[in-house]
Amino acid sequence: MYMAARRAPAAGRQRYRGAAGQMYVYGNAVPKPEQTPVRRREDRPKKKVSRQVQRNRKKALCMNPGYVVFLSAAAILALIICVNYVKLQSRLTSYSKNIAGLQAELANMREENHTKYNAVMDSVNLEEIREKAQEELGMVYASPEQVIEYQRPSADYVKQYENIPEDGVLAQSDKK
Repeated sequence: MYMAARRAPAAGRQRYRGAAGQMYVYGNAVPKPEQTPVRRREDRPKKKVSRQVQRNRKKALCMNPGYVVFLSAAAILALIICVNYVKLQSRLTSYSKNIAGLQAELANMREENHTKYNAVMDSVNLEEIREKAQEELGMVYASPEQVIEYQRPSADYVKQYENIPEDGVLAQSDKK
């Protein structure tokens, strides 16, 4: 059987299979059938439908006014919700663009501020300030007896509302 399947039939040769009359066609072109098959038309007698069923079908096709009002209200409500959703989306988009613009402006201002701060800090010459203070303004360094040391509270800065006491203690807590 293996050998028979391998043999190619002669050109244009057709082979029938079984009693059903199915035909195998070898090659790349299939011949058109000589007759087109006739479709069977089924003529079924229509079943009689009762009057109650006919009435129910007619009622199902008609809509009463209450149902129409309900559907209209639901459609209008859905339309309003969709319009508001689109408005919120557009507002959100515009806010996002505005925020991006403000962030870019803030970054530019910070860079400019940092550049100016560095320029100011580079322009300050402390030696020149000391010379000007001593020579032109007549300032002198404080003597050791003029310096009062005090115990600094935990805060980073001190507001002086009165003179510093001689013992140097500004505030004490009851805890030891």
